[in-house]
Amino acid sequence: MLFGENSQNDSYENKDQNENSSESTSEEKLEGIIKSGSVISSSGEETIHCLTIIGQIEGHYLLGDGQKATKYEHIIPLLVSIEESRDIDGMLMILNTMGGDVEAGLAIAEMVASMTKPTVSLVLGGGHSIGVPLAVSSERSFIVPSATMTIHPVRISGTVVGVPQTYYYFERMQDRIIKFICEHSRVSEDVLNSLLLRTDQIATDVGSIIDGEEAVNIGLIDEIGGLNDALVALRQMIREKKK
Repeated sequence: MLFGENSQNDSYENKDQNENSSESTSEEKLEGIIKSGSVISSSGEETIHCLTIIGQIEGHYLLGDGQKATKYEHIIPLLVSIEESRDIDGMLMILNTMGGDVEAGLAIAEMVASMTKPTVSLVLGGGHSIGVPLAVSSERSFIVPSATMTIHPVRISGTVVGVPQTYYYFERMQDRIIKFICEHSRVSEDVLNSLLLRTDQIATDVGSIIDGEEAVNIGLIDEIGGLNDALVALRQMIREKKK
């Protein structure tokens, strides 16, 4: 009897430890989601992961204090977990970004474009610079009327070597971005290049600033719409995928 009582007590203790461990793991996951600027919502039928891309996209170098940033080393593994999760049916990506590191932004965009889960993007405020490929990387894209998107050639900071190879590198990087945008939207390469090279819109810079309506008219973004429109479209895509 004494042995049996001890075994029962041990089992209770193990159960308590497992429950505490499970609660701790859940809290850690929740904390990780909060830090990444994400939220998971469920309507009962569909579970949607909402991912936010805000501020400046941070790449290989740390940004200064006081700057809001989206860190690509946080977003990339998060995208993997969304793609692999059996509990997540689709992803809503909300953008209000000034752009940032080209390679980091393009890496995130390529990840989103290659996901099998239904994806919808919504541009609020701004989807500037490398935020443009991010906005078009989803299966369906929305933009609110008041949002703007800045389209300009690739920039570089730091030491620049004045040799032909530097300009060739710039050209190849620009071509990669243009190709990605055109492949994932309805905008033509000629229209996109004309917007990139305008000199009459941005002071001390080359490029264009377009609003939501113009972005839809040229085929860069699919539709004008807000949060409800994006969620309705995403839920419809999820239901069609489940059929």
